[in-house]
Amino acid sequence: MQADGGLVAVYPGTFDPVTNGHLDLVQRCAPLVDRLVVSVLAHETKSPLFSAEERVDMLKVVLRGFLNVEIDFFDGLLIDYARRKKARLILRGIRAISDYEYELQMALMNRRLAPEIETMFMMAGEAHSFISSRLVKEVIRLGGNISGLVPPSVEEVLRRRLLNQGG
Repeated sequence: MQADGGLVAVYPGTFDPVTNGHLDLVQRCAPLVDRLVVSVLAHETKSPLFSAEERVDMLKVVLRGFLNVEIDFFDGLLIDYARRKKARLILRGIRAISDYEYELQMALMNRRLAPEIETMFMMAGEAHSFISSRLVKEVIRLGGNISGLVPPSVEEVLRRRLLNQGG
């Protein structure tokens, strides 16, 4: 069953902040679906650096050129959200075996809750396989160079937040 608008995929995540690895997955998945909903997890137990609204705003800036990409946020069960969006597919990125173990557990639980919604794993591009939001924040906090790891607009926001305000 596809939504009226064709195949809809949801790409959920914390995106705190969005990295070039996240953008790589969007660039590669967007042509495969009719609509890709990039959705920020609003209630996060990891104590994010940026609010859900700030993360949505960053995504809107860096993804503005994608005509079939929608930016949103959600709270609660991903499967309930995916159903509301009429999604048939959940996109998840895999960087390493450790990611796969966690993502497999989540995918199997989601399949049990909603067998009609598939999970698609995409391997990170080799140039982005080591990038994580956590590492980006750690590198910039310690004065390292993060250019090429995040879009320039995100780097600017990170510098203002972490360096100019004593983060």
